[in-house]
Amino acid sequence: MKLSLADSLFAIQNYQEALSLYEDLLTNDEVYSPAMLLKMAFVAEGMGDYSNASFYLAKYYDQNPNPRVITKIKALTEQSNLFGYELDDSDRFLKFLTDLQEELTSVFSILLVVSLILLVAFRKKVDHPKYYFPSILFLLLTFISNNFLFQASTGIVTGSPTLIMEKPTAGGKLLSVVDPGHRVIIKSSKDIWYEVNWGGKKVFIKKEHITKL
Repeated sequence: MKLSLADSLFAIQNYQEALSLYEDLLTNDEVYSPAMLLKMAFVAEGMGDYSNASFYLAKYYDQNPNPRVITKIKALTEQSNLFGYELDDSDRFLKFLTDLQEELTSVFSILLVVSLILLVAFRKKVDHPKYYFPSILFLLLTFISNNFLFQASTGIVTGSPTLIMEKPTAGGKLLSVVDPGHRVIIKSSKDIWYEVNWGGKKVFIKKEHITKL
């Protein structure tokens, strides 16, 4: 209902009220769609809020990787090089699997139950370890799918400037100073710091300078 109202307001170009409803859906209800994120980026850009516009586009990119989105974020942040948006075939395949995580877990669980039922039904004829292999395989696949198949936590650099540190301390070695727009994979959290992947290396950035996607 709220999303329909926001879409109606957007359609009649009542952008600020539409954005307010969209933000409420995103922040409080944790409900959003790719189309909604694009509309939010459009309104934020029109208002001159390039930081939030970049955030909405980066969140959209997490759901729908598209080179044109990167080009737009570069234009908004006035940067020619942005880190964290590179995707190879393995990344795309992993995203495909994580998108289907619930379905895969359900399928493996059903196959596990069927295999166990067959083992019980034909227990007198099951006289070799090989007959237990399907059940063991489906058990492992169900466990892996349910516990390890999830999308990595990501964030976008929003602080200006943002310091990239070698260790989670202000006295650590300063590795780089960057502007907003870069996308990072968040590995863990420690006090006021996020441990993130930066160019294949483990580095630390203050939480206040990263907005989680």
